[in-house]
Amino acid sequence: MVEEESLATITDVAKRAGVSPVTVSRVLNGVPTVNPATRDRVEQAIKALGYVPNVAARSLRSKRTRSLALVLPDITNTFWTTVARGVEDAAQSHGYAVFLCNTDENLAKQRRYLDLVVSQQVDGVIIAPCDSDAGNLAVLRDREIATVVIDRRIEGWEVDTVCGDSLAGARALVQHLISLGHRQIAIISGPANTSTAEDRLTGYYAALTEADIAPDPRLVLRGEFRVASGEQLTSQMLDAGVRPTAIFAANNAIALGVIDALEKRGLRIPQEMALICFDDFPQASRLFPFLTVVVQPAYEMGMNAAQLLLRRLDTAEPPAPRHIVLPTQLIIRYSCGSRLHDARYSLFSLPLPKPPETQVVSEVCPTD
Repeated sequence: MVEEESLATITDVAKRAGVSPVTVSRVLNGVPTVNPATRDRVEQAIKALGYVPNVAARSLRSKRTRSLALVLPDITNTFWTTVARGVEDAAQSHGYAVFLCNTDENLAKQRRYLDLVVSQQVDGVIIAPCDSDAGNLAVLRDREIATVVIDRRIEGWEVDTVCGDSLAGARALVQHLISLGHRQIAIISGPANTSTAEDRLTGYYAALTEADIAPDPRLVLRGEFRVASGEQLTSQMLDAGVRPTAIFAANNAIALGVIDALEKRGLRIPQEMALICFDDFPQASRLFPFLTVVVQPAYEMGMNAAQLLLRRLDTAEPPAPRHIVLPTQLIIRYSCGSRLHDARYSLFSLPLPKPPETQVVSEVCPTD
């Protein structure tokens, strides 16, 4: 009984499979030259004995923990959860675990997480940093931890990057509004120290310039990529008497805030205000495909970032940094007003009409 309850060792596995401990180690490490029949005996012995490799000991020998850190700004946003799924799928297929960290775009929180993942000796980090300053990633650079920057660019450190084409996507969105006759187009963007926000603003200006529309500083608002920021900035603009005909929300969280602010004022989308945004709401759009958006391939972004990181980890001679820019897709729906004059769609709007009143109907059974 004592022998059955004790933890199996690599020696126990080797004895049961009739091989040496070195052969068992080669099977565990996925060495391809192991004879298939031998590999099968070892794997059956591992299963029969319930052997669990000592990860700590293996890490000391290989100097690898088989773990990655994924540092994201807002894991409640469907864009980032989809990115995370892409990273996790790629990592798992190569035998890596992923630690997920949420910074809330807070630099102090980001520093604490980076200190933590360094202390955990992760093999590599995928990060969407809070800003463009590479100095805030010095803890990774100084320790030469393999790093991939996702959805952002940084200045002062050449690392692998993966992002969507924010500039082209923003330009396409604004061009579409202009084609519908809009000339007073507001943009609510993210922080000025974030490359993604700046790229979307650059695309906005490019579309206006091409259409000979002079930018109005009152229509350019900067905040955070958050719902509260979208609501606050929209309210401030309207309260100041500035009334655009369309609003470009630089991400889907900002768009939700814009919708909240317009709803409080009884303004309908698109009848009284057109709305476009970057990034979709995949689940919601299946039920109510309303918002005109530019979609980034979030899952592919995560997959590409993980693959770049794994390539760097598995190469003896570090390759030159790669910069991958993935194309975006414009999806035209109702919120931009493109179908406003079509009688079939004229009733489509946000906020949604109030549902009809409901009554609870019960049937009283007669008593004897």
